[in-house]
Amino acid sequence: MAEQIVLSARDLDFFYGTVQALRHISLDIPVRQATALIGPSGCGKSTFLRCLNRMNDLIPGARAEGSLTFHGEEVYARRRDVTELRRRVGMVFQKPNLFPMSIYDNVAYGPRLHGVKSRAALDGTVERALRAAAIWEEVENRLRRPALSLSGGQQQRLCIARALAVEPEVLLLDEATSALDPISTARIEALLTELKRRYTLVLVTHNMQQAARISDRTAFFLNGELVEQGATVQVFSMPRDRRTEAYLTGRFG
Repeated sequence: MAEQIVLSARDLDFFYGTVQALRHISLDIPVRQATALIGPSGCGKSTFLRCLNRMNDLIPGARAEGSLTFHGEEVYARRRDVTELRRRVGMVFQKPNLFPMSIYDNVAYGPRLHGVKSRAALDGTVERALRAAAIWEEVENRLRRPALSLSGGQQQRLCIARALAVEPEVLLLDEATSALDPISTARIEALLTELKRRYTLVLVTHNMQQAARISDRTAFFLNGELVEQGATVQVFSMPRDRRTEAYLTGRFG
C-alpha cells in the first residue's frame, strides 16, 4: 500500500534577497510519520521547515520558486489562506515562545483567534491539548498562573499544547529540545513518539541520536541541497552518499 503524502516539494528553490538558501529540493513528507531534517548549521534545513507553513513570509525579500504542495494544493499560491495553513501546519520553535499570560490563556489563544467563544468549548479544548502534550497533571490546578512561571521543559510542552489546541495535521519542530536539560529532552522525545501516531511530525535536529530514536524518515541537507533521504534505519546504517556517512560519523558538522 502506497504511503499517503501530506507535503511534497519538487525542485523547490528559496532565496533571502539575492542569497539562495535552498536548491532544487524534492522531498515528500508521509502522513503520521516523523521526518527528521539533519545537517550542519546553515545547510538549509530550518529554511525548508519554515517553508512548509510559510513562516519565511515574515522575512523581507524572501521568496520561493518551484513547487511545494499541501494535500496537492500549492502552499505558495497567491490565494492561499496563510492563517489557515498555519493552523493546519503548526510550529514549535527552538526556545519556548509563550505569551505573557496564564497557562490557560496561552492554550486558548489559538482557538479564540479562530472564533471559539464558548467557555465550555474552550475548557474542553485546553484540557485535551494539555493532556495530549503530557502536561495536564502538572498544571491542572494552576491554569490561571503565569505560563512563564513554568520550567523550561514544561514551557516547551505548553508550546506543543498550544500548537495542538487548533487541531493541526502537521507539527513542525525546529530544534525543540536543544535548549533543554536531558530529563526534559527525554520527556519531549517520549511525547513526540506518542504524537506521531496521530500527527505528521517534521523535526530539525542536530542530535543524531534523537533523530535515530524518534524519526521514521531522515533527510540530510548540505549547502542548501538535499543530499540524501530515506528510511532512518537505512540512512543511518547504510548511507548511499559518502557525505552523509562523513556527517553521521562526525567528520564534519
